Amino acid sequence: MSDARSSRIEGLHKMTPADRLQAVAAKAGLGNEAIASLAQAAEGRIELADRLVENAISSIAIPIGVATNMIVDGREVLVPMATEESSVIAAVCNAAKRCRPTGGFFTSSSGPVMAAQIQLLGASDPEQVRLKVYERLDEIRTICNETDPLLVKFGGGFRDIEVRVIETAEGPMTIVHIIVDTRDAMGANAVNSMAEALAPRLVEWTGARSLLRILTNLADRRVVRARAVWPLEEIGGEEVRDDMISAYHFADADPYRAATHNKGIMNGVSAVVLATGNDTRAIEAGAHSFVARNGHYGSMSRWEEDADGNLVGILEMPMAVGLIGGATKIHPTAQACLKLLGVETADQLARIIVSIGLAQNFAAMRALATTGIQKGHMALHAQNVALLVGATGDEIDQVASELKALGKVRQDVAEEILARLRAGK
Repeated sequence: MSDARSSRIEGLHKMTPADRLQAVAAKAGLGNEAIASLAQAAEGRIELADRLVENAISSIAIPIGVATNMIVDGREVLVPMATEESSVIAAVCNAAKRCRPTGGFFTSSSGPVMAAQIQLLGASDPEQVRLKVYERLDEIRTICNETDPLLVKFGGGFRDIEVRVIETAEGPMTIVHIIVDTRDAMGANAVNSMAEALAPRLVEWTGARSLLRILTNLADRRVVRARAVWPLEEIGGEEVRDDMISAYHFADADPYRAATHNKGIMNGVSAVVLATGNDTRAIEAGAHSFVARNGHYGSMSRWEEDADGNLVGILEMPMAVGLIGGATKIHPTAQACLKLLGVETADQLARIIVSIGLAQNFAAMRALATTGIQKGHMALHAQNVALLVGATGDEIDQVASELKALGKVRQDVAEEILARLRAGK
């Protein structure tokens, strides 16, 4: 590699964001247009970006739209969703409208409980190690709660332990879970700090060696459940209902279908998680591992017919989100989105997010069972294609309209339409 393209830039982290951008641009051979685009994208927010991530040079704006028609536990809510994918927000609005006659979405929650794992190795007696840990429960509680007295002050803190012996390729390991009520925080920092404080004492008590000490994103003690009922007349009759249930059975049996089925659910979930400054990767990891925890990857959701013939949807998933800490607390856009939602606790936020996931799933399944996913999706995608080929102003709607009328939402067709429009001027 030549020096000009070397990834080594001495002192990059010490530079201002503006100087950093120039240094990176010089190494990568970026032109003035690319540099200007990166500088403009972060205008007014580059100082915040520099606080949030290392070596910041810009930001990327994800559109935030608002899902309407949502009723969650009897409360009307407007839901901000950050996504670049066409049709996601429209699908939620439509699905939510169709279950309003039955009261919208009803939820329950197991509470804001997280776990951290401490790995103990090298013991010839892992089962005895397991019991030795249980015998120290009171001391463990004291160590954990002293690590985060503010959390305890707000009603959270240590709740319990679970100690497991697992078989691995290198033999048995004793794994200690500390169970913590994190209140309105996502909780990663709190439980990780407790695990770090506790690990040396576990070594002292058991004689084992402590290795990893970190939270698990399989937050199966922090599960939120949402359900909704869609009347037959709102979904298109018995045949559509039955076909949607068959689509669910397909996803639950086949991981190839489940991957896309569940991605549709996460289209909605991740959009609200991102808009509120929460950790999309943690939520996605927890959701997928939760559904596969028994050794089979299937549908995150469940669908059935009730006694009146209506369609019932159910979604249960871990939802470790918070209102305090990280980007959620310091990013003004995330704060504005939380105000828009009108939530006062992390639990309320979690219930809304899971309800959005269920609405998204309904919309995708209904589209697949009727007109197919492409018709609605590509109609909304037409404007994106128009933008892609360089349409501006009124041209965007003109090109998009013709693409939809032709039923060919393709770049080559859009280029021909745009060229014709401009030639006629």
